Amino acid sequence: MLKLYSFGPGANSLKPLLTLYEKGLEFEGIRLNPAKFEHHSDWFKAINPRGQVPALVDGDRVITESTVICEYLEDKYPTAVKLRPDDLADRADMRVWTKWVDEYFCWCVSTIGWHRGVSHMAKALSDEEFEEHLKKIPIPEQQVKWRRAREGFPQDLLDEEMRKIAVSVRRLDDHLREHEWLAGGMYTLADICNFAIANGMQHGFADLVNKADTPGLMRWIAQINQRPAVQRMFAEVPMERLGPPKE
Repeated sequence: MLKLYSFGPGANSLKPLLTLYEKGLEFEGIRLNPAKFEHHSDWFKAINPRGQVPALVDGDRVITESTVICEYLEDKYPTAVKLRPDDLADRADMRVWTKWVDEYFCWCVSTIGWHRGVSHMAKALSDEEFEEHLKKIPIPEQQVKWRRAREGFPQDLLDEEMRKIAVSVRRLDDHLREHEWLAGGMYTLADICNFAIANGMQHGFADLVNKADTPGLMRWIAQINQRPAVQRMFAEVPMERLGPPKE
């Protein structure tokens, strides 16, 4: 049986989770706890040496990188639910959107997410605990990000990331005012991968994502949330909370 190692249904973990649910594939979900840094544990790094989720295990093969996992599932396990257009030009459009979310949209939203949520985890550690934790992180860039989360991201960086988020939101809304879906006139991996980042922005970035300013984006977010597979996923896989502790 397929095994998916992931966090809860948000950001990059949501992409293969929702793909599996939409295709109706049987799988064993192993949910790691980011608050306990399980993705940096030795047992998980034996599965993915980069210490990152999601990771899909299919027999003796391990597939990593969230969008790659989605494409792999669509290639390896064809189902009645198709998540890629047949037309090659439409398929190329789909990949333009998945490339964009991976290389641009995801990163600016992620930085703000780290600033708002992960920073509380980093600051809760003692100096000794923090340094020991850093030693377990195999990717140097991630070590830098953890240090910034603990010390505070520079304000000019946060301002630039918010600018990029505004650009991203406008791009999505401009397209979705004129099109039901992102590519090929159908619900595809482009929608799943962008929804993984955009869902919830109507709450966390309400000044940018709202019915008055981004009606196309809001309609699309609501439309995807109404899909049965999405509702099942959110009902069955709990979301973690990484913000400041409740008083």
